Amino acid sequence: MKAIIQRVSRAAVEVEGETVGKIGRGFLVLLGVEQGDDEKEAKTLADKVSGLRVFTDENDKMNLSLADIGGEMLVISNFTLCADCSHGRRPSFIRAARPETAEPLYEFFCNRLMENGVKNVERGIFGADMQVSLVNDGPVTLDIDSKDLKR
Repeated sequence: MKAIIQRVSRAAVEVEGETVGKIGRGFLVLLGVEQGDDEKEAKTLADKVSGLRVFTDENDKMNLSLADIGGEMLVISNFTLCADCSHGRRPSFIRAARPETAEPLYEFFCNRLMENGVKNVERGIFGADMQVSLVNDGPVTLDIDSKDLKR
């Protein structure tokens, strides 16, 4: 399972011109579910993301978590994070989990964030063509793969 986390001052997602998710200060998370991922990986990744300390304190040091600042999350499913671009010019998405597997893990991930105390978890619409807008704060962008967290 892969996540791109962007620290934002605000973010929103639209589907067919309608805003379906919107947050203020917090994280925009693009989430890719790969074949072989399971609830254990989703739990590990959600626990890591919800506890990241990347918001600045009074000394301008990245020392505060999302909970410390009362932040929110917008989580967008994004199978293209699972792309293999190593051959040719057209990406292969063979590593991406099938929707019937990926969607329940996406929902599990979002629910785990709420269990971890994230006050507001907004979502896109799984499988929809979405337009995402954000104001990246910093910019701060992190790339986390759940497989790297097992070490």
